[in-house]
Amino acid sequence: MTISGSGGVALRGVHASVAALDALALEDAALACDAHAGTDVDVLQRRYELRLTRLEVVKRLEAQLAVVKARDAVECVGFQHAMLVPDAPVHERTFAEMSAVEEIAGVLTISSGAAGAFVDQSRRVCALPPVMDALAAGDLSWQHARIVADETEGLTPVGAAALVAHFFDPDAPKPARGAAPGELVPSRFRVKVRTWRERHHPETLQKRHAKGVADRRMEYTPDRDGMARITLCLPGDTASAIWNRTTATARGLQGPDEPRTLTQLRPDIAASLLLGTGLLPGPENTATADTATFSGSGPGTDSSSPTAGTTGIAQVPTPRADVLVMVPVFSLLSVTDEPAELDGHGPIPASMARKLVADGADSFYRVLVDPRDGAPVEIGRTRYRLTETIKQWIRMRDGKCTFPGCNNRTPDNDTDHLTAWKHGGTTGTSNLAQLCPKHHRLKHARPWIPDAATHNGPPGWTSPTGRHYKPEHHDHEPTHWPPGMLSAFAATACVDALPEDLPPWEPDDDTLIDPDDLSPEDPVWADFFAKPFVLPV
Repeated sequence: MTISGSGGVALRGVHASVAALDALALEDAALACDAHAGTDVDVLQRRYELRLTRLEVVKRLEAQLAVVKARDAVECVGFQHAMLVPDAPVHERTFAEMSAVEEIAGVLTISSGAAGAFVDQSRRVCALPPVMDALAAGDLSWQHARIVADETEGLTPVGAAALVAHFFDPDAPKPARGAAPGELVPSRFRVKVRTWRERHHPETLQKRHAKGVADRRMEYTPDRDGMARITLCLPGDTASAIWNRTTATARGLQGPDEPRTLTQLRPDIAASLLLGTGLLPGPENTATADTATFSGSGPGTDSSSPTAGTTGIAQVPTPRADVLVMVPVFSLLSVTDEPAELDGHGPIPASMARKLVADGADSFYRVLVDPRDGAPVEIGRTRYRLTETIKQWIRMRDGKCTFPGCNNRTPDNDTDHLTAWKHGGTTGTSNLAQLCPKHHRLKHARPWIPDAATHNGPPGWTSPTGRHYKPEHHDHEPTHWPPGMLSAFAATACVDALPEDLPPWEPDDDTLIDPDDLSPEDPVWADFFAKPFVLPV
């Protein structure tokens, strides 16, 4: 009984990987014995590079072994079913599978529940041949494969096949851009897969969101060392607003006299706001923080210094916390219900985005997208200065710190010159990218070299040892058109078909300016962004 040919490929790959490890071990042993003494070889640098190469081979080997393990688990259960007579009753088949799962649990020394979950995951992964082939080649990890299996659950067979093709078939109509699945850390890969799934799920995001809202909850989990965890499951816009408010308040508290990190300040601020104490407990007075109170002036104003060890919430000068919402224009006008994109969260229902725009929340800027390709084309009207416009545009393009594997979201990041100004770097978008403070410092301390960015993609990076890491790209898609609109445009334009490169609302007139031909520094942009965007009645 065979699931697919990937099992044999994986076993051959295992042998090749083990042979590669043997060769690396021999070279390392020679270096350790000073076999290269008197040569120009930098022994420590070479042994460092060998360790990195060995880690790469081990990663590939683990993926290949995962194929063997998953395939064998599925076939164990399959053989148990095959040994039954064709018309065996349901309970016999149930016990046969249960017995196989318990044996797998014993062999792997895991609980029966974990073994059952592993068999289920293995079945779903083995049912996706392109994913199994990538695993067998060592191109992605088992964790990546599980993500695909998780996100295809609930999709139709056609939808699941389309999702897999988008990420694993380079010949698909619109394949994923940027780094390959196995080149992304699993959490970032899940974001990309989930974003695609949200846009192509057979049930609208609005309906699924309504079900999720009904399941909102707060959970309390005791932890070790006298600690505990509070988890809130909330609508995305509410959770983002909470996160950004606590982050902005924490930034306002930071200074030479504040020893706490941003990570420590966030929970202190959240606890103070929830408990209504009006103060932020410091390390030396957490035991009495629940009984003390503070009265102070409003946010952003100066007042007298609080008692040592505490800071009043009302006394904290809170920096502005901007959250960007990218809304397809037809969705904004309620003509379609295409999901919007909430910076730092992902797809949100169109109704939620329209509410954010209508409410005019101070912490949100409105961002419109080009209906032809889904790329951002305008930042909200309150941004008049060109420099601020570029910063917000870079923020929408990158979405997070662009350093390989970093998950730091935009509120904590700097807009950095990839090539320094003193070395001839410009202030154009191709020379700007988001970097978190940690990786901003690393870039200047060690030779991590960024590529040039593009108008619709962040930069890739080259490490000190010459390894190149491709950038993570957003998979923008053309916006959803209202039914019949394109055919109406074609009729109005008196054409039989719509040319792919010239939408009917964009006249072929040489006297008009193509925005792609303008430099980001051109003063015409300042005039353009100064004009308010007015929704039609």
